[in-house]
Amino acid sequence: MSQRRPAPEVAPVWPGRPSPLGATFDGRGVNFALFSDHATKVELCLFDSADARAESRRIVLPEKNDQVWHGYLPEVRPGQIYGYRVYGPHDPGSGHLFRPGKVLLDPYAKSIARDVRWTPEIFDEESDSAPDAPLARVVDTSFAWQDDRPLRTPWHETVVYELHVKGFTMQHPEIPECLRGTYAGLASQAATSHLRELGITAVELMPVHYHADEPHLVRSGRANYWGYNTLGYFAPDPRYAASGPEGAVAEFQEMVLALHAAGIEVILDVVYNHTAEGDHRGPTLSFRGIDNAAYYRLDDDRTRYLDFTGCGNSLNVGHPRTLQLIMDSLRHWVLEMHVDGFRFDLASALARELWEVDKLGAFFDIIHQDPVLSQVKLIAEPWDLGPNGYQVGNFPVLWTEWNGKYRDCVRRFWTGRGGTVGELASRLAGSSDLYAHNGRRPHASLNFITAHDGFSLRDLVSYDHKHNEANGEDNRDGNNQNDSWNCGVEGPTNDPAINALRQRQQRNLLATLILSQGVPMLRAGDESGHTQLGNNNPYCQDSPLVWLDWNHSADERALLAFTKRLLHLRRTQPVFRRRRFFQGRAIHGEDIKDLHWLKPDGHEMTDCDWQSGHAHCLGMVLPGDQIDETGVQGERITGDTFAILFNAHDEPVPFCLGARRRDVGWTTVIDTADPDAPARTFPHMGIYPLHGHSLVVLQASR
Repeated sequence: MSQRRPAPEVAPVWPGRPSPLGATFDGRGVNFALFSDHATKVELCLFDSADARAESRRIVLPEKNDQVWHGYLPEVRPGQIYGYRVYGPHDPGSGHLFRPGKVLLDPYAKSIARDVRWTPEIFDEESDSAPDAPLARVVDTSFAWQDDRPLRTPWHETVVYELHVKGFTMQHPEIPECLRGTYAGLASQAATSHLRELGITAVELMPVHYHADEPHLVRSGRANYWGYNTLGYFAPDPRYAASGPEGAVAEFQEMVLALHAAGIEVILDVVYNHTAEGDHRGPTLSFRGIDNAAYYRLDDDRTRYLDFTGCGNSLNVGHPRTLQLIMDSLRHWVLEMHVDGFRFDLASALARELWEVDKLGAFFDIIHQDPVLSQVKLIAEPWDLGPNGYQVGNFPVLWTEWNGKYRDCVRRFWTGRGGTVGELASRLAGSSDLYAHNGRRPHASLNFITAHDGFSLRDLVSYDHKHNEANGEDNRDGNNQNDSWNCGVEGPTNDPAINALRQRQQRNLLATLILSQGVPMLRAGDESGHTQLGNNNPYCQDSPLVWLDWNHSADERALLAFTKRLLHLRRTQPVFRRRRFFQGRAIHGEDIKDLHWLKPDGHEMTDCDWQSGHAHCLGMVLPGDQIDETGVQGERITGDTFAILFNAHDEPVPFCLGARRRDVGWTTVIDTADPDAPARTFPHMGIYPLHGHSLVVLQASR
């Protein structure tokens, strides 16, 4: 990366251009462009170092065109540290909060030179914030990408792994200590080998955009570990850079290159619904002081914000310049940083045109027609905290959704609650009831049972109640409804029977997830039984509580091996990753179904059976010769036939193994009650002794 040269004491300022926004180095100088419709003057502030308490120069941007203030400095080079002072009316009743005493972060900053320092001057409206404000750095984002190209892994072959860059690598013994917790650590062979051997095709990185820790957390000695408090939408967070803030951009690019070389796509969890400036009492760090009325959704009382996020404010996606900011940010991460897709936090907030959620809003229209963004993976968290915010199943084509209904149903079934088999069948088969109505396919359902928000898989089977005391909020934070079951004892126990049941329940949940139709998402650490000791909201815990522990016990190593078996089975057998929904009826006029649902007596489920509130057992048969799909070369896709038996009851169930053809027998592939048992073969109409709280996978044989 080029080293910064101090700006000369006297330098020419040329008019420059209004586009692109941000600080753009063209090889000879830097163009600075900042949107503000209501400003009366904009000063560019140049700092000699990240530690400087004041700018060394202020330069009035000489031009304003199309709501953009701009100027070109021919002597400035990458490495230059800068901010802005923006002048205009301070009229809170009209939504204008200009304060030229505040040095402001460029919303288009591609590199962060200094984090915000929470001093009284930051909050005091009359004080100068130059000593403590976050600052940007001019950076050249060009990179030697070699022959790197988008992997474009088909959705039906995708397995998503949600991880935190720091938490995944911080305690890995095979990663050099100086690289742990960083982008470079995730790029290491030790990290990529684990992902590849596990069977992961895409990592979903928890937020890596530059974020600010909330002041109340800093005062208590905590941090916003999760990072859902974005301030810089173009900059990789420098706290995850082994090479320091100056090298964060290149280090992130090198990480993407290494993951792509391992066959792993990179999906970013992005937070475009609110910013780190908080509510009307929050600090003026960037957007608020640049053009508050344009960037934020204002209430009828324009001194207050509409808040659909629970974080104090909501970005005004209805304003064309705010919408441009989001689209420019997304394109930057695809084109300059080579990421493969995005998961949109609280995506319903982005769909609110005025008040109601509008799935045909401008946000979706623009993405759908964009030649870059329409080609990457798009994942919605389909809810927010506003009215009618729960929108699972209502997003348009091109979008895959975190399927919260899948999570809730699978959890309820395996806790032994009755009345769930009907919905369970829909979830196992890809949730056509949610996604088929507008022409979407099974991959529209991103299936998950656990995620960063909530219990880990091990805690889901070990705790009935959350234990969030470490967060400092008297256990009031986090979800109270977890659909969890502690298997008889709250938390850790030495009881071998309970620990065995918990291991089995983890295997049940993993097998259900990985063998369901749709796209499975694993939470990092669940493959080896990571625990957070019952904390279901560790957003502020940057500690070994949330960092993955790679020193695995025998049980944890066994669970990891079991997860690898499951993912290998999914990868090699097309019946578990269909591209189209099951027909569940005669195909091509023949009385041959592509899906069967069985009762323990071997007969097909009836309408009455689906309505039973006491059913805890179900069989699912997937004929491999009736997939009725073609490959990319037009070849007909076929595979082996499998049956999956589910028993959430305490007691064992003798399950009769029926089949379409009487010359077909069954061989065990997986039995969660005894995962290491040798394969056994059963004849047609043979009885399988299905243990309580267990799942069995059988393969048809002749």
